[in-house]
Amino acid sequence: MRLKDRIAIVTGAGVGLGKAIALRYAAEGAKVVIAEINADAGCAAAREIHDAGGDAFFAPTDVAEEKEVRAMVEAALHRYGRIDILVNNAAILMFGKDARAHELSAEVWERTLLVNLRGHWLCSKYAIPQMLKQKRGCIINFASPTGLKGFENLTAYSVSKGGVTALTRAMAADYSRYGICVNAIVPGCMETPMNALMLSNDTMRQKRISTTPYGRLGKAEDVAGLAAFLASDDADYCVGGFYAVDGGTMAI
Repeated sequence: MRLKDRIAIVTGAGVGLGKAIALRYAAEGAKVVIAEINADAGCAAAREIHDAGGDAFFAPTDVAEEKEVRAMVEAALHRYGRIDILVNNAAILMFGKDARAHELSAEVWERTLLVNLRGHWLCSKYAIPQMLKQKRGCIINFASPTGLKGFENLTAYSVSKGGVTALTRAMAADYSRYGICVNAIVPGCMETPMNALMLSNDTMRQKRISTTPYGRLGKAEDVAGLAAFLASDDADYCVGGFYAVDGGTMAI
């Protein structure tokens, strides 16, 4: 159990990648804070961990709202007394509303950046002071290929993920000397609720599969093992890295 008794906050942990990571962390011995905006999903994820013999609790959190993020971190500290791991996973993809720059509404632009970029920053802002006190911590951000190369009709999402790339590098440079390792996971196109609308279009689905050398879309469980490694002592010297889980998409 590589993460025995460590305290992990996982945002967006009620569904998809976040839930898979939360379950894996619990199986590795961590105590998990399910930071989730959807109460039903968050409670269900915490219950599943409890039913498997683990320790978790649901903290209702809109990562774009500073008061809610602060309250979530305070609740984690009140219950567990420390924070060892922060996984900034929560994100939105407003497929069908995201668009080319001149066609994009201010509402879609602002909401996407609030959740996907401000959310990563706010959760880090409130978790880092405790990690500095401990002189140790691990932060895993969720970047995207869209933030590294051009994708059509995904302006707001791409910009938000490009910001996560820059934030990861800045935080890695600022905090590694204090024992806080900051890295990013870069998933490819995954079979998750966030992508459900996009992948319901068969043409789009086949396009994503055809551009993945591995020949299939990713599953949430494909990410969990890497997230466990990056949170463990085995990854102690991994700082500022971007780790692709994309079936080879970025290789071509």
